[in-house]
Amino acid sequence: MPENVIRKKDALEYHENPIPGKIEVVPTKKTKTQRDLSLAYSPGVADPCTEIAENPEDVYKYTAKGNLVGVISNGTAVLGLGDIGPEASKPVMEGKGVLFKIFAGIDVFDIEINAKDPQKFIDAVKTLEPTFGGINLEDIKAPDCFEIETALKKEMNIPVMHDDQHGTAIISGAALINAAEIIKKDLKDLKVVVSGAGASAISCIKIFFELGVDPKNAIVCDSRGVIRSDREGLSGSKLELATDIDVHTLEEALVDADVFLGLSRGNLMTPEMLLSMAKDPIVFALANPTPEIDYQLAMDTRKDVMMATGRSDHPNQVNNVLGFPYIFRGALDVRATEINEEMKLACVRSIAALAKEPVPETVTQAYNVDRLVFGRSYFIPKPLDTRLLTTVAPAVAQAAMDTGVAKTEIDDMEAYKEELIRRMGTGNDIMRRLGVQARNVRKKVVFAEADNPHILRAARIAMDEGIIEPILLGRRSRIRAMIEALELDELLKVPIINPRADESNEVREQYAKIFYDRRQRVGATIYEANDLMNKRSYYAAMMVEQGDADAMISGAHRNYISSLAPALRVIGTVENKSIATMYMVLTKKGPLFLADTTMIENPTTDEIVEITEAVVKRVKDFFKIDPRVALLSYSNFGSSKKGVDSNKMKNARQIIKERNPSLPVDGDIQANFALDPTSTKESFPFSDLADKAANVLIFPNLSAANIALTLLEELADATLVGPIVMGMKKPAHVLQMGANVQQILDMITIANLDAQQS
Repeated sequence: MPENVIRKKDALEYHENPIPGKIEVVPTKKTKTQRDLSLAYSPGVADPCTEIAENPEDVYKYTAKGNLVGVISNGTAVLGLGDIGPEASKPVMEGKGVLFKIFAGIDVFDIEINAKDPQKFIDAVKTLEPTFGGINLEDIKAPDCFEIETALKKEMNIPVMHDDQHGTAIISGAALINAAEIIKKDLKDLKVVVSGAGASAISCIKIFFELGVDPKNAIVCDSRGVIRSDREGLSGSKLELATDIDVHTLEEALVDADVFLGLSRGNLMTPEMLLSMAKDPIVFALANPTPEIDYQLAMDTRKDVMMATGRSDHPNQVNNVLGFPYIFRGALDVRATEINEEMKLACVRSIAALAKEPVPETVTQAYNVDRLVFGRSYFIPKPLDTRLLTTVAPAVAQAAMDTGVAKTEIDDMEAYKEELIRRMGTGNDIMRRLGVQARNVRKKVVFAEADNPHILRAARIAMDEGIIEPILLGRRSRIRAMIEALELDELLKVPIINPRADESNEVREQYAKIFYDRRQRVGATIYEANDLMNKRSYYAAMMVEQGDADAMISGAHRNYISSLAPALRVIGTVENKSIATMYMVLTKKGPLFLADTTMIENPTTDEIVEITEAVVKRVKDFFKIDPRVALLSYSNFGSSKKGVDSNKMKNARQIIKERNPSLPVDGDIQANFALDPTSTKESFPFSDLADKAANVLIFPNLSAANIALTLLEELADATLVGPIVMGMKKPAHVLQMGANVQQILDMITIANLDAQQS
């Protein structure tokens, strides 16, 4: 998987527009009427205030405290940047808040404190206990971070954790358990060498000890070499970890070592050092972005090495996001008063155990591998494995209950796991997962209208992320001028083709002849064929048809039907299939799939059946989501006896059920019932949708579908991905007019994955 390239201009624009920063506060209650506002504030707010005053624990009942974590820093040790101060650390803290939200549904206030003095920092954070359910300390320099965390854990009655210390330790601890098991070595016998003596490294070695590593077998090195007991001036953790073993350098320490843990600097370990280690060496080279030894160099040096890094483009990534969101999730859900060692160890063991479980297809598909099997190339779960939420959080919650630090109990752990899934919504990680999958294989994507700034920006980003090799169609001088003006110079290296230019004549004439040969008996002439191949949309379609490109993107400047027509004429549809489109709408409750949104104005019953079957196949096979189908109408189950649309949907349902009896599908049904299983169960308990809401919405006509789609886009907090074409022989997608950069990127991702599967 290629390394993701992030440029300064892109990063600054991302953080500045359309609103500065990455987070906002969104009300969770209705605020539409004066009564709503009176309940939210005065006079209604007085009642919960009184209840909390009488019983302070009711703050968890009437406020957001129970799902609110403070991410707090003074900016003295920001990863890769050092002591940059509290203001400069704020983007990092906002970013940490984003990770809490998207992986575990936890809300965050980031707080940057202007206090380098540890006691002043401690005093400031202590006063915040009434606000938060937990405190995540971040990017605080050592040794201050040890003093701060110890004091706050002692003096506060809510969970406090310094993730920089414990996050890497927890994940590397899980990795050590599994790596040792694979090579059949006992933890107590492992000779461990650590390069680095900062907060994270010290926490790692301490958790190794708790897991069973013998402290006598551990050697820790800092920038001065091995930390020996005879070194002058040792204190604190370094004194505790000092060794009497007669070695002085990292090179000496590594001879016959079983484990190398690197949290220091890149390219520190040489191939000779690696060769000096014991059989089946475990190497965790976690310096970022450059590991202590390059992954490929290590694998080339020794075939028996058990390797992990901090990078996403190599197997076995030690990534803190595998732990901290779910640790706090479990701690918050039982109102734990602290995060103790037992809770951290429960996290370690649950992560280690998850790597041994069969891996779902959604995960293997995301990483573009046929399968992931516990072994040398896979002994740490992948960050996009959604099972982490329902594995780690319950384990942490259980440990909190077992050790007496939980204020509330979870009686039914299986029900709790189901609740976690409901809170997060089903499949809202879908575009992240698809993006990872797309980055595994570059595909040649031709852009028929490359003289568009949004398309050029999206093409450059997709190229940087390893998704595509772009091919740009249009007037070269215009496109090059736009590339230079937009500072996208890397695009000057990709093919820029003007179908009308003289040097394209030979290829264009070849394309024209192929087109004429195929369509001469349906009215095409050689003159028309030559003329059409002057047009970028036809030229792009022929590139895909002839294998000179893997997919095409068009439609930036024209309406949908006219933009798709060239692809239909050149590439064509799958035999005996009609063309249809759908949109994926990402909502807080999960993805919805809407069809047909752009093509068929008034589909017949048979066309409704065909559209539904195409969407069901796409949702199930491509997006790996179990489809639940609602055939929408203005009536419910024949309540309008003479309704043409309602009868059409009712008849379509009958045909679909005959062909696929196990598919949850119902109609005619109104949208509110389709999306609200509680109401459906009360009024229509016989319905296929009475137990769970629909996620596939099939509309009776184009007007209804398009109106619903545009209303969702304008009024709802939803993200639209599409239109996604179904039924083409080869990947050809048309953008909605006015598509922004992100929408184009989403379609590039879809086009890449279509090409991977075609």
